[in-house]
Amino acid sequence: MYDPRLHPETVDFMKKGAEIGGPAAGECTPEELRAASDARSQVLKPAIEPVRKVIRRKFDGPEGEVPLRIYIPEGAEPPYPVVMIFHGGGWTIRSYELEGPTSRGLANRVGAIAVSVQYRLAPEARFPGAAEDCYAAARWAVDNVAEFGGDPSIMAVAGTSAGGNLSAAVSQMARDRGEPNISHQALFCPVIDHNFKRASYDEFADGYGLTKIGMQWFWEQYLGPDGNGSDPYASPIQAEDLSGLPDATVIVAECDVLRDEAEDYAADLQKAGVDTRLTRYEGVLHGFNCQPGHIHAAESALDEAADRIKASFAKLGA
Repeated sequence: MYDPRLHPETVDFMKKGAEIGGPAAGECTPEELRAASDARSQVLKPAIEPVRKVIRRKFDGPEGEVPLRIYIPEGAEPPYPVVMIFHGGGWTIRSYELEGPTSRGLANRVGAIAVSVQYRLAPEARFPGAAEDCYAAARWAVDNVAEFGGDPSIMAVAGTSAGGNLSAAVSQMARDRGEPNISHQALFCPVIDHNFKRASYDEFADGYGLTKIGMQWFWEQYLGPDGNGSDPYASPIQAEDLSGLPDATVIVAECDVLRDEAEDYAADLQKAGVDTRLTRYEGVLHGFNCQPGHIHAAESALDEAADRIKASFAKLGA
């Protein structure tokens, strides 16, 4: 039996996933999990919005080349604002291709260039490798997006799950290091804290997609045996000071182990004076926003995030 709180679309999506099968995080090697994720994505394909153009680039990151995918929006003309996209997958699996619905959806809705970053994965690259790659990509964008019609002075960051974690981390890094200027952070079902004691971790520990054991495993891959999970660039909620950060939109799924930490972070941002909106989407699972065509709430989440990003950009012209 499925939880009666789950929307029928969510149950249908879960049933399709169960038919595909495959190992779960914590039950196999990173390589096996990546292969299973790739196979699953070929069957459960989300709806893909057309954009004007997709451009592939690479830049020299902190420890080698970092691939990028640059989405030019439909229905807008330059100069375009910029949205940096950091993909999910527990810092360990998935690629920027699977965050395509977010990249394409925000590009078109905001009228922005979306720059999606294929950062180094764990465990091959431990923390802070992914965060430093994403920060370096934002710096690269400042120097290079004009080539594609972008305005580097108008920038947001966005991402799902580990990508939400990296968006929050890059927002703190940019504040702490003095650049670039980021106006908004859109955090979808974000990983926020290396802490497994919140109630949602127990309530949704198993049977709701992302599991408690799986999330613990992802953290192990990212941090390694000697990593510091209390570093605020790993656990953004553990920063001593959250003031001066970009406006935030925090979108959470009702049935998600990460729900409570994300909601706690939104509350802490609000207390620190950051313009923050928290929305809990009922009846859905972790990462629902990456499944337009399967989960209608995905389009609503993209609409909400885009409207909030545009409102933050509008402040720059005030």
